[in-house]
Amino acid sequence: MARALLIVDYQSDFTPPDGALAVPGGDVIAGHLNELARSGTYDLVVATRDWHPPGHSSFREAGGPWPVHCVQGTPGAELHDLLDVNAVDLVLDKGQTTETEGYSAFEGTELETILRDHGIEEVTVVGLATDYCVRNTALDALRSGFKVRVDAEGVRGVDVHPGDSERALEEMRAAGAEVAAGS
Repeated sequence: MARALLIVDYQSDFTPPDGALAVPGGDVIAGHLNELARSGTYDLVVATRDWHPPGHSSFREAGGPWPVHCVQGTPGAELHDLLDVNAVDLVLDKGQTTETEGYSAFEGTELETILRDHGIEEVTVVGLATDYCVRNTALDALRSGFKVRVDAEGVRGVDVHPGDSERALEEMRAAGAEVAAGS
């Protein structure tokens, strides 16, 4: 069975200490992400990037819930320096239009086609943030017919409300994803 690793939004703006929308503990998973990407277990390693235009609808200044983050072409939008980009086969940008939410790596992208073209049947999802982009990506992968694993060691959440990440993991599990430590 062909497998892909989806590293969701491991970007400078999402990692402490200086990220515009830093996910608590987001920096500590880099080693695990690199270990997975270098493992040889995966036929395809994809890293996604939130890649928003200025004035994106998710920004507070435009009426959205979030501070300005991951603006196209800025240092904060780049994959974090701790991630070994040499172990990544493809970088996929999402949330590229003003009105596209971009929480899921499948929304407004060619990810499903890319995975199918590579014969991928199973995806392991890791990255940031558990309760937003990881959750939506995993659920859309399930809806698209892929077997989904979420590596709980390789995700961290925003937890706007305490427990959001745990609820997201449970929602993914209930939808059919395998949620486990280490994949």
